[in-house]
Amino acid sequence: MRQLIWFFGSTILACALVNGLYGQQAETAAGDVDDPEVQASIHSFANVLSLVEQNYADAIDPDEVIFGSSSYNLGAIPGMLRSLDPHSSFLDPRTFEQFQEDQEGKYYGVGMTIGPMPGKLGKMVTTVVEPMPGSPAFRAGLRPGDVILAVNGKPTENLNNEQVAGMLKGPKGTAVHIAAGREGWDQPLEFDIVRDEISGRGVDDAFLLEPGIAYVHIATFNEKTNDELTQALKNLDEGNLRGMVLDLRGNRGGLLQEAVDVADHFLAKDQLIVYHYGRNAAEKRWLATHGDNGNEYPMVVLIDRMSASAAEIVAGALQDHDRALLMGETSFGKGLVQSEYPLSEKAFLLLTTARYYTPSGRLIQRDYSTVSLYDYLYDRDTTLSPHTEVKFTDGGRKVYGGGGIEPDVKFESPKLTPTEAIVAQHLFDFGKRFLAIHKTIPKDFIADDAVIEEYKHFLAEEKVQVSEKDFQDSLNFIKNQIRVQLVQAIYGKNEGDKIYMENDPLVQNAAKSMNQAAQLLAKAKKYMASRNQARVLDRP
Repeated sequence: MRQLIWFFGSTILACALVNGLYGQQAETAAGDVDDPEVQASIHSFANVLSLVEQNYADAIDPDEVIFGSSSYNLGAIPGMLRSLDPHSSFLDPRTFEQFQEDQEGKYYGVGMTIGPMPGKLGKMVTTVVEPMPGSPAFRAGLRPGDVILAVNGKPTENLNNEQVAGMLKGPKGTAVHIAAGREGWDQPLEFDIVRDEISGRGVDDAFLLEPGIAYVHIATFNEKTNDELTQALKNLDEGNLRGMVLDLRGNRGGLLQEAVDVADHFLAKDQLIVYHYGRNAAEKRWLATHGDNGNEYPMVVLIDRMSASAAEIVAGALQDHDRALLMGETSFGKGLVQSEYPLSEKAFLLLTTARYYTPSGRLIQRDYSTVSLYDYLYDRDTTLSPHTEVKFTDGGRKVYGGGGIEPDVKFESPKLTPTEAIVAQHLFDFGKRFLAIHKTIPKDFIADDAVIEEYKHFLAEEKVQVSEKDFQDSLNFIKNQIRVQLVQAIYGKNEGDKIYMENDPLVQNAAKSMNQAAQLLAKAKKYMASRNQARVLDRP
């Protein structure tokens, strides 16, 4: 199901790549500028601003002119930063608050993702997309597809998604009353929920694909990611694992230190993880300080074009040391570090101050100098850098820099057929309709012939035309996706993901490639041992 959610939400996620990897807060704020050319430019800007303020056809808002009002209406500061690189940016108070929540991985509320969806007569209504596993909303019984009608007695009609989300948030331990409409129920459902700390999980899936073979998905690198990974490895009985699939697909980055700590779990003590330097930033190196404690089970790491920044640091380090076999697509290519500079109360400048390099010396950052911001974010295939920077892994394998992390085994998941794309667009609504009639399902639910007939009837009612041949050709896909949708609606995202991964071709291919991953590590050890021996023999 994750792939389908990503399919519909990729535009939002791609925009978030503008701010992908964060280093430490800047130790010094901006001071006086002595450069005469810079002083002259500041004077010119002040003159232009004064002329605009005095002579523009309409009255202007100085804050809007300086800071901007949206991504489409850039102010002077965002416009200036845009001319530098795609990742330096200005955070106004509202954006900074969201930035802090993303870094900390927590807030206080009921714990569900909501979004605008078409309701009756096509009017947009605030709808539950997904209650977070284990959250107060999930425990209370809210389901995907429920329409939020009122919060604490205040109707949500004509309120936007952000306004409703603000009403649901509040101090820990306080109560909120939600009235929700659910298909198949004549009257609104009433939920009294006590707000709690909601932690956006960094490690959102960790289970055994088969005995001894673990699957771990890291969604983001927030302040709790490493702790969650530590607990997940303990729960998976790490000492007895025969292999691991580490899934970094869709992970757009986060905190540098968390990426370093995650890589530390899988590398030998004192192995280099990443380093950076910039014009005024001295070189800094991060090493594995704890090490893998002898847990050298083979690993396959999955990446895709949305794997960025911190995810690329982890993938690059494991690849350079031949600790893991990388499979999937070439990653995004975001290797610039932003330092935080406070400008005013709750307003910050994120300024690129250095570039990150993998242990072999590869630059992660993709070239952005000759393309528009749109092409950089959305048309990555036409902006990939040529293989001009060649480096070598511990085992002597060639790897390439300057254009993201290239996988050892390229594997693009099959694209949806036209029929499958139609099915994907209607699964959410079918799930609501099915559960409105049947109310619930068992955890081992299977989409049998009777369910398929209901789905065909649903498509006919929605006037969705699919030929019988195309339907039968996609039958296995349809059965699996219906199963995922309904199990996830009742039992939560984690249960849905387990079913989805059973049928994910890349995950299944990775699980079968553990021998290849083990050979990489063994060859690297042998190669490094021979090099060390040669150095000893060369000594006088």
